[in-house]
Amino acid sequence: MNSIKLPNYTAVIRTLGTAGDKYQRLLDSLVHQTHKPKKIVIYLAEGYPKPKETVGIEEVVYVKKGMVAQRAIPYNEVETKWMLMLDDDIAIEPDGVERIFSDTLESGADACAIDGFPHNMISLNQKIVMSILLTSIPRIGQKNKGYTVNLIGSDVYNLNPTKRYAWSTTNSGNAILCRKSDFLNIHFEDDLWLDDAPYAIPEDKVMFYKMHLNGLKAITHYKSGFTHLDAGTSVTSSDRAAKIEYSMARNNRIFYKLYIWPNLNSLQKIFALLLKSYQRVALGLYRIISQGTLYRSDRKRGLKDAQLYLDNFNK
Repeated sequence: MNSIKLPNYTAVIRTLGTAGDKYQRLLDSLVHQTHKPKKIVIYLAEGYPKPKETVGIEEVVYVKKGMVAQRAIPYNEVETKWMLMLDDDIAIEPDGVERIFSDTLESGADACAIDGFPHNMISLNQKIVMSILLTSIPRIGQKNKGYTVNLIGSDVYNLNPTKRYAWSTTNSGNAILCRKSDFLNIHFEDDLWLDDAPYAIPEDKVMFYKMHLNGLKAITHYKSGFTHLDAGTSVTSSDRAAKIEYSMARNNRIFYKLYIWPNLNSLQKIFALLLKSYQRVALGLYRIISQGTLYRSDRKRGLKDAQLYLDNFNK
């Protein structure tokens, strides 16, 4: 596919070792790449047994459990300049790595992520509702832009991506190609506060936005050949929903106050306050109509805990 010799890379996978067949598919697809990894390193959460699924060449390293904890590590086992950071429920077409690597180098990007959760594919009703609530907003025009974060911390996405890749300031974190040194320089270990909540939402947004603030350029690849298989969760749906509501309220507030607000100018801050006020009212009405008082206490607790964290952070 590409006449340019692509650099070596190490595939690094964070896992609990419970993804089963999906994890096996990932391992199998890595060893069948047209551009194979120099090494495969599995970062397994402490307390979990080694997966029975294997291709016989991977190295297993135990680390602390957590979506951030299993990613914000020194990667001492990685000896290559580049690494491909993977969740354990990804399948890759044989030339998938070659595709994203070639386009990353061609574009001059520092990082590349797959379009793991395609916003442009959701239903029209969902698009309309999320646009009204300002939680996820379609972009019309600017085809060279993919997923970005706006001044109130919401996602803006390409409504009709026609190019192979587009410039982004946020992405899904299922599969990320980047230099080891660039990742270490964002000091993601400073964001272990995300793991203090039941879900590390929005871990991916925090990670990529820190790359953006650090001057790194990232692309979203829309035709990567990577497929998110979704290993799912063992948490019951009602418990999961309550924990997600808490996590979103807490973590999004902390992310916004730490990384978005301080980087706005005075005019942007005024505009952001107006939009935030509208969004607060719109979301409140929507939740009353759709949920009643369900999860209200979880959200309030999340916001309270966010403020406690921020108060301590600023001391």
